[in-house]
Amino acid sequence: MTQALSELISRLQIVAIIAIAIIVLLYIVTIIWVVRDAPQRGVSAGKWGIIALIPFVGAVIYSALRPPMLLSDREEQEMDYLLRQRELMKYGECGRCSYPVQDDYVMCPNCGSQLKNICTGCGKPLNPEWSVCPFCCTKVQGRSGRRSGAKRSADSSSHSHSHSSSSEAHVSETRTNSEA
Repeated sequence: MTQALSELISRLQIVAIIAIAIIVLLYIVTIIWVVRDAPQRGVSAGKWGIIALIPFVGAVIYSALRPPMLLSDREEQEMDYLLRQRELMKYGECGRCSYPVQDDYVMCPNCGSQLKNICTGCGKPLNPEWSVCPFCCTKVQGRSGRRSGAKRSADSSSHSHSHSSSSEAHVSETRTNSEA
């Protein structure tokens, strides 16, 4: 019986040693996992490695507080965001109703205002400020927008100039009549 008891104790010691070895191995593996995973998520491996030294609780704390995405996934998401933003930049807004319009639209589909002129030579859309078509070198006729405003201001200044000339003539005519 003492021999059976000593055999049982030796087997329990072997099982306990194996269990302790497995626990130590898991502890070391969790520390290695934390130290390797932290930089991939963009956080300090040293700080989290020290926290991971707390047996098993450190790894649980790291798992709960670590960033949810890997750094490479975040960078990919940011690139996707920038590509979508660049895609949206192809669109503009109508100056009249602020409806989103594509860069090559000639008229706003919402309010019908003219966004661009059309070249009479090649039929391609032209920006309002262009005076020559860059595709076929045709001079743009009847540019809308700024030119008509400039023409109006020129007309009004010449009209006011002729009005002031006629009023000056009337004043000088009145002087000559009063002197006589």
